Amino acid sequence: MRKVINTPKAPTPIGPYNQAILSGDTLYLSGQIAMNIETGQLVLDDIKSETKQVMENLKAVLNAADMSFENVVKTTIFISDMNDFTLINEVYGSYFDDANAPARETVQVARLPKDVHVEISMIAVK
Repeated sequence: MRKVINTPKAPTPIGPYNQAILSGDTLYLSGQIAMNIETGQLVLDDIKSETKQVMENLKAVLNAADMSFENVVKTTIFISDMNDFTLINEVYGSYFDDANAPARETVQVARLPKDVHVEISMIAVK
């Protein structure tokens, strides 16, 4: 079983993809950037605010699939500057219980869509 998950509570995809795909009990969430859906603007004030908006967008997609951060088993964080790692980690970590935090990798990349500084994707399981 494959089901497309899209919610108006998270940014509309900017390419030929969906916000998430539910396959069986596994949810594959596309990378989210810091687009505020209420204003239509990117949240680029500082890296912590940007990361918080990314996490809130991911939360909206998880909720649309009747899941939460407790269901997340794997994340990938793409950042444009590894010097921001600690600040991103502070915000990211506030969404997870340390004892049950998901597996993760963090990768510095040359450039991200719309020149944002952080993008995060996830895999969650019911």
